[in-house]
Amino acid sequence: MEFSAIISQLFGGFWYLIPLVVIVAIIGSPWFKGLMGEFFVNLSVRFLLDKNQYHLIKNVTLPTENGTTQIDHIIVSVFGVFVVETKNMKGWIFGKPNQKTWTQKIYKHSSQFQNPLHQNYKHVKTVESLLGLNEQQVHSVVVFVGDSKFKT
Repeated sequence: MEFSAIISQLFGGFWYLIPLVVIVAIIGSPWFKGLMGEFFVNLSVRFLLDKNQYHLIKNVTLPTENGTTQIDHIIVSVFGVFVVETKNMKGWIFGKPNQKTWTQKIYKHSSQFQNPLHQNYKHVKTVESLLGLNEQQVHSVVVFVGDSKFKT
């Protein structure tokens, strides 16, 4: 039997698995998880905050001295400007406010990620600088969505 005929028979019966594998890969990617976390925050802001007092700006890229910085959400209100960093994570989260990196632990697997408080500090300072606001007017908010628990 010819090689191409074997391949044709294999894929002929299982062609539907290819799109399924692609969809599963996309859903499991960090990009998609981040997108879903931001979507959850968007819905929460839309339904839980008064539209007359809060204005949501999503996915903002602002210039910095070193290039640009991407901010998940900025919420503008009479109470101040809220700079929101969203993390969609699961597992245990270990970290202290002054540490450079935090640790995510899922069963026996550990991985480190940038301290979101430090990450959002840069965002806050950029917003303050560009808008000419002081630190009493701009507030840092870090939101964790997903099945994560802080262990420190």
